[in-house]
Amino acid sequence: MNANTPSVLARIDADLDQSLTRLFDLIRIPSISTDPAYKGDCARAAEWLSTELAGLGFEASVRPTEGHPMVVAHSKAATSGPHVLFYGHYDVQPVDPLDLWTAPPFEPSLITTEDGTRAISGRGSGDDKGQFMTFVEACRAWKAVAGSLPVNVTILLEGEEESGSPSLKPFLAANRQELSADIALVCDTSMWDRQTPAITTMLRGLVGEEVEITAASRDLHSGLYGSAARNPIHLLAAILAGLRDESGRITLPGFYDGVPELPAELKDQWQRLPFEEKAFLGEVGLSVPAGEAGRSVLEQLWARPTCEINGIIGGYTGEGFKTVIPAKASAKVSFRLVGEQDPDKIRDAFRSYIRSRLPADCQVSFKEHGGSPAISLPVDGALLGRARRALDEEWGKETALVGSGGSIPVVGDFKRLLGMDSLMIGFGQNDDRIHSPNEKYDLASFHHGIRSWARILGAFATA
Repeated sequence: MNANTPSVLARIDADLDQSLTRLFDLIRIPSISTDPAYKGDCARAAEWLSTELAGLGFEASVRPTEGHPMVVAHSKAATSGPHVLFYGHYDVQPVDPLDLWTAPPFEPSLITTEDGTRAISGRGSGDDKGQFMTFVEACRAWKAVAGSLPVNVTILLEGEEESGSPSLKPFLAANRQELSADIALVCDTSMWDRQTPAITTMLRGLVGEEVEITAASRDLHSGLYGSAARNPIHLLAAILAGLRDESGRITLPGFYDGVPELPAELKDQWQRLPFEEKAFLGEVGLSVPAGEAGRSVLEQLWARPTCEINGIIGGYTGEGFKTVIPAKASAKVSFRLVGEQDPDKIRDAFRSYIRSRLPADCQVSFKEHGGSPAISLPVDGALLGRARRALDEEWGKETALVGSGGSIPVVGDFKRLLGMDSLMIGFGQNDDRIHSPNEKYDLASFHHGIRSWARILGAFATA
């Protein structure tokens, strides 16, 4: 442990009320990035953060973009240890439907949940203001106790994450030299449970495709044309059904190229996690795993690729009944990727598969809905090991190394544009209701999150 860490932790405990006051002030700013009516509030949030960071001794500034501004801050007094780039986002989701909130969404307060947990309420409390303020408050404590941070830190806070981050890639590319560091720290993740911290080491990639098949030149009467005319819904349904075999494997040629087997150490750790497959599926009214045979549910969720049909459209779907053979049928299909799977190759394989099963008198068109590769962090990395030990010490539990079934696009952007791996460490809970009414962030997550980042910064500076 760094010699200053105990004093830093004591300072955090003593200043918790002031830390909450600052977080509440930030939550009160309705920085909704998707609604142009809140453009001024997004700018106000950026200015608030820049002022706070400048007050801590950072070289902080608000950087304009084509959309909402970025906040960039540097503290580079350390002479050894890694240089870290910490990322968060100050924008929040819209609050609709407002009538489902039990309190005004931008009037934060401390509440007691049904299970007795103390929590911070308000839009952005968990996603992502409460999360990234844990790091800011850890920096504040280090500055107060030691006069400087134990390692060099750059902070990047964006204002468009909830609206697709349209300005992020151009900003990273234009400021590559300034923002490059040894490792990125991303806090937009969760703990395993309320007592067990987690480091997310794997993110699945994504390919989104929309396919439309056209048969006849117009919708047809099923009594006059039934069986004689091709029904594109029949055709599309049969083609989509063939994407997976009876064992749950995806049938696209070359689909599993680049899919690794789970390392034995990680597989063993996942097996030791307190996870009940029946309870997980039972919460949504299911009981039988439907993915690849012989794979655990956690393995299916975190370490295996998927093919899912997200929607099918065709024919008459209104009230009543209409005996029609539609001219067109369409579907939206997504693939979650792992390992070294290539999004472009997966997209090409899917389109070739569709075309190869199309009758001569039918046509097909495709629409792309994004694509990104999977991200994996080496579990034996030195900085990951230090962060893991620091979290173990703070929470008194073995830190879980987990995967994520979803994607965090900025992690891929850091890798591709800045050449950096990311440590994904957050303190959210599964019941934080992010993006929903009555969003909250556990007080313990906030308090111990600050202490956790303080320990991690100290651990990074200790060889």
